[in-house]
Amino acid sequence: MANSNALPIAIYYEQPNWFKPLFAELERRGANFLKLSAIEHSYGPEDRPEDKYALVLNKMSPSAWNRGHGDQIFYTLGFLEHLEARGVRVVNGVRAFRSELSKAAQLTMLDRLGLPFPKTRVIHRAEQADEAARDLRWPVVVKPNIGGSGSGVKRFDTPAQLAEASALPDGLMLGMDTTALVQEFVPARGSHIIRVEVLDGKYLYAIKIHITGETFDLCPGDICRTPTGQELNRSICAIDAPKSGLTVEAFDPEPEVIAEVERMMEAAGIELGGVEYMIDDRDGRRMYYDINALSNFVADGERVVGFDPFVRLADWLEREASEVNREIGRTGSLEGSVQGSAAAGAERETMAGIR
Repeated sequence: MANSNALPIAIYYEQPNWFKPLFAELERRGANFLKLSAIEHSYGPEDRPEDKYALVLNKMSPSAWNRGHGDQIFYTLGFLEHLEARGVRVVNGVRAFRSELSKAAQLTMLDRLGLPFPKTRVIHRAEQADEAARDLRWPVVVKPNIGGSGSGVKRFDTPAQLAEASALPDGLMLGMDTTALVQEFVPARGSHIIRVEVLDGKYLYAIKIHITGETFDLCPGDICRTPTGQELNRSICAIDAPKSGLTVEAFDPEPEVIAEVERMMEAAGIELGGVEYMIDDRDGRRMYYDINALSNFVADGERVVGFDPFVRLADWLEREASEVNREIGRTGSLEGSVQGSAAAGAERETMAGIR
């Protein structure tokens, strides 16, 4: 049972359907938590959220603009800054969310870490696309810098197709920040991609997603079939409509991949999230192409990966919240906890920079 005197866990979110399994697990165990809907949320600079929440789990989606909620994306940056300035423990805070909001910045980080990614040029006007693609191998894809679940990604097989699209008023989607990536389309060896999930910055599980080759919307929580065609538990699917032609199975990545994923998540400040990669069928190289701070766990995890990841997440959130509440009990405030968190954060950033 939850301690009525303890501060609760707060889940800050925009798309409620994706988090029904997490809410259900927290409710099942009687956890002390509350929901913060970004859609109706507001705050004042003088507010004291440290008196309200033990921790805040940020589950804001960069694809919110695709559901008419784009106003909440940049609002969330300010809210997260407010929380952190007041010393609130935030899972996937400002640094993680900034990384989530820029695919271009993610690739710069991968380059700094010496990790492979598809050859890319970054543009801010549609008419720049032709020149940006000049030295790329075809086909190419154009991706909004602020995307989410593959929103707005378009494939072009020839320079003529790209030139035609870039000349049309709505031919290319540059997204909310009018920035896009022109990137080589990587043919996935075996027609599958791998998604690796982390919790507390450490490897949790990986899945292999069998793709059609034409699909960019690869939210794993929406995929509701195994490779044998067996339907997964639909009540656990994040969205009620499974993606046509996509199936999923457990996968064991090499230790090198796990180490690389943990390095990039540490560098991005992401404690909870997923990384996607594929093997380039042209040359056999591993290519990382997406880093996600918003993690929708695989549907029916017990059947696919052998355990329920939402149970693991709920366990971890309760432990983290308990630590904050214990600190408050010892000191009567969050001051000691804040100082410790700041020191730990500075150490993590230093280590990420020298690895």
